[in-house]
Amino acid sequence: MANFTIADIKALREQLGTGMVDTKKALEEADGDVAKATEILRLKGAKGNAKRADRSTSEGLVVARQGEGAVTLVELVCETDFVAKNERFIALAEKVADVAASISADGVDAVLAASAGDQTVEQLVSDEAAIIGEKVELRRVRTVKGEKTEVYLHRTSKDLPPQIGVVVAYTGDDAETARSIAQHISFANPSYLAREDVPAADVEKEREIVTEISRNEGKPEAALPKIVEGRVSAFFKQVALLEQDYAKDNKLSVGQVAKDAGITVTDFARFKVGA
Repeated sequence: MANFTIADIKALREQLGTGMVDTKKALEEADGDVAKATEILRLKGAKGNAKRADRSTSEGLVVARQGEGAVTLVELVCETDFVAKNERFIALAEKVADVAASISADGVDAVLAASAGDQTVEQLVSDEAAIIGEKVELRRVRTVKGEKTEVYLHRTSKDLPPQIGVVVAYTGDDAETARSIAQHISFANPSYLAREDVPAADVEKEREIVTEISRNEGKPEAALPKIVEGRVSAFFKQVALLEQDYAKDNKLSVGQVAKDAGITVTDFARFKVGA
């Protein structure tokens, strides 16, 4: 007879979150050796993770950690909204965010390799995925630094955790306007801060496209330069934050709103789960 008790089963289940039958079988296989049983259960979980590797992860949450002159955004994803609002999944995201912020991480790899207690974050996520029973991925991590920062987290559904997270770094004293710009970013989804940040190759490609469109529309050749530049300017208004029409007053650009408030936006980041 295996050398373990009901209390041993209960303790191991609480530690790993595994089912009664699986825990009992693991202890039987390990002849009551808790460390060996833990290894058996984790290996079983890892095999389950491997089977889930090709599944899509379109749900999840965004967590922010605000520190001294920096904010770290983390996107942790899963398969279903049921898991996205699960307390265990949310607790995992919080732990990962703590680690990411502690090292001012600006990418996933650095966080996965970082320590989370007696294991790496990668091992932690893998173990928790095995317990939760879904594919779980750390998809994106970004740390935004600035003299001052504002954070906006948006819930796309009231019964789910935040699925859109925005950080705005700025100089100046109008925190209310900075937060309003963060809210603007949450739905307007700019790719760059200013038109100068848009890669020249992207601008040139857009210019070629709108030139061809304008010619196909039969626009006069003499008028093409002006028409094309107007359409390229419209492109900048789509992709560059400071060029965009301000959500609360589309007669003003975001850049003008910031200037009127006496602030300068120096950086931003936006994560949307699954996007």
